[in-house]
Amino acid sequence: MLINKVSDQIKRSKYISRDLSWLRFNYRVLDQARDTNKSFFDRLKFLAITSSNLDEFFMIRVGSLYNYLDYGKERLDYSGLRELPFRKKLLDYAHRYVNDQYLTFSSELKPLFEQNGFDILKVSDLTEIEKKKVDSYFKNTIYPLLTPMVYDNYHGFPLLMNQLLTFGVVTRTNEEVKAQDRVTFVQIPQNLARFYEINRKDKLVFVPIEEIIRGKIKKLFRNVEIVSVNLFRITRNGDFTLEESDDLEADFVQEIKAKLKTRKKGRVVRLEIERNPSQFMLRILKERWTIDNANIFTVNSLIDLRGLWQIINHRQFKDKGFKQPSAVLPLSMPSDGVDLFEYLKEHDVLLHHPYNSMEPVVSLLERAAEDPSVLGIKQTIYRLADQSRVTAALLKAAENGKHVSVLFEVKARFDEERNIKEGERLEKAGCFVIYGISKYKTHTKMMMIIRKEGEKVTRYVHIGSGNYNEQTARHYTDVSLLTTNEVYAHDVSEFFNVITGHSRPNEYKYLMTSPKGMRHQLIELIRHEARNAKKGLKSGIVIKINSLEDREIIDEMYKASKAGVPIKLIVRGICCLRPGREDLSENITVKSIVGEYLEHTRLYYFHNNGDPKLYSGSADCMVRSFDRRIEALFLIVNDELKREAINMLYWNLLDNRNSYIMREDGTYVKKRPVSTEETVDVHKLFYNKNYTEVENLELV
Repeated sequence: MLINKVSDQIKRSKYISRDLSWLRFNYRVLDQARDTNKSFFDRLKFLAITSSNLDEFFMIRVGSLYNYLDYGKERLDYSGLRELPFRKKLLDYAHRYVNDQYLTFSSELKPLFEQNGFDILKVSDLTEIEKKKVDSYFKNTIYPLLTPMVYDNYHGFPLLMNQLLTFGVVTRTNEEVKAQDRVTFVQIPQNLARFYEINRKDKLVFVPIEEIIRGKIKKLFRNVEIVSVNLFRITRNGDFTLEESDDLEADFVQEIKAKLKTRKKGRVVRLEIERNPSQFMLRILKERWTIDNANIFTVNSLIDLRGLWQIINHRQFKDKGFKQPSAVLPLSMPSDGVDLFEYLKEHDVLLHHPYNSMEPVVSLLERAAEDPSVLGIKQTIYRLADQSRVTAALLKAAENGKHVSVLFEVKARFDEERNIKEGERLEKAGCFVIYGISKYKTHTKMMMIIRKEGEKVTRYVHIGSGNYNEQTARHYTDVSLLTTNEVYAHDVSEFFNVITGHSRPNEYKYLMTSPKGMRHQLIELIRHEARNAKKGLKSGIVIKINSLEDREIIDEMYKASKAGVPIKLIVRGICCLRPGREDLSENITVKSIVGEYLEHTRLYYFHNNGDPKLYSGSADCMVRSFDRRIEALFLIVNDELKREAINMLYWNLLDNRNSYIMREDGTYVKKRPVSTEETVDVHKLFYNKNYTEVENLELV
């Protein structure tokens, strides 16, 4: 009866739960691992991605829920459920997901290991010679790094690290007057490879490190009876929402450093454990971490599927997965090797990554660092590549005496330490570095190069939806603009003054920014379409984003739908809007594109009675994007570039290879071409589009 009541409550709500929507997104990623049209190693890659996604989900989203539960704060989910009923619903759904995830691994992928040149074996499956190699590896490499940590009446409970494989070993000593069980924890060092590799003539063999240790565990417990050996892994709360300080005078870098330490000892929100664990040990863990069976995920297979990356990235299999085509030239820059400093004076360039390389942006920055005419460089940085060319160019610019100012966002989740380190390097080189703005996360992506050219100064601007990361730019779809247009340059200069100083401009001409004004401006654009529809004028909205969660935006879309505005949404991940509900959202459709590339582009199209307004930039329609982040959307004003962006949306709407259609109940179905349709795969199509095909296409 209670289950039916909860389900009815969820169905009645006009919003979809953010967290349940996220789990449905990860199902779409899991669907890639099941797709037999993909290569085996690509399927394995997507399975590993689902594991990384789920780790972050528990650390952040489930961690956030526990912030409310542990701090006694009230929370009403979009589904209409309070904290405890929602916790049960969410974790029940997570259990179903994990079961399906491991069923995919065991039933669909594991049987294909041998025919793809490898296998995952236990020590007992090895030859005698191979066992000797494993013995030597354990003795010389693994054993010296293992540290048993006993918990009993004389030893406190040890700090177990987040997301490390751990053995809980229950032992008994009979020499005492009364036999006593105790538990000892042995964590597997994170700097050891997950698998020991053996190269046979016919295949590679990967032996899980936990199986090597399990077979030798007695060496850590001499003259002691081992009652049970239990492998497990914990996930801790990594969300700091309720802890973040609003004290503007705080040394924010030190604050972030302190919070990184608390991530190591945050409350446990998930326990993954082997089947049939010791009930004695399990009782201790449940009491210690204040968890119950809902938090416990029993795994009858390889715990932590992220370890598959060692196999996926193995040099022997490097040519077995997806072969990315070579990047093509941007449509607005039809010849290679142009002098961008000269070309951009007359032309704006729209880049569509990864189909267009990030090279023009990085090489322009590198050239600016060496160019004696360049006076200064300003840039916001959210995430960087390893051995970043961007950082190297900024360092070189500073060494060459140019003014360099950089805003490093030290709250970029899981990249905090790297950004602090890179920021400190730039500071030492003489750059002016700001480590974020305490109350807000700077998520916008902007760069400006100031260059003296004769008697005038030209400002070269880059602004986009993606990070300054050369590595992810090859795998994320993004849009960015290179321009010397003075209106953009003025707006971006003003914006930099806001985030590096104490300035509050009245308005921008081509920019829409948050936390000031973006939500209101988007709402006004939606309302304008509704007014046009009521007047009988043509109207329509097409939006492509990562996530749609902001209730005010959703409510305005519902009103516009009732007014007759056709609304087409392409939302990769979380979508809290309920499409196709009678008398609420009948004119709204939602699709999600999940495939070889991670869809990261944001495009906002408003029909405007035949004179479209089209924005791109860093912001999704989320509360955090409007209220707690510094974001920017830029208006695409060049007619040629506007047509190009409209074409992007047009073909995304037509995609029937990577698309999932959202239904009114929040579930998704895979879109498949009917027999009369040609297959449209946007992850291939944009490598082939050319100027002759960029036409005046209708979106609504």
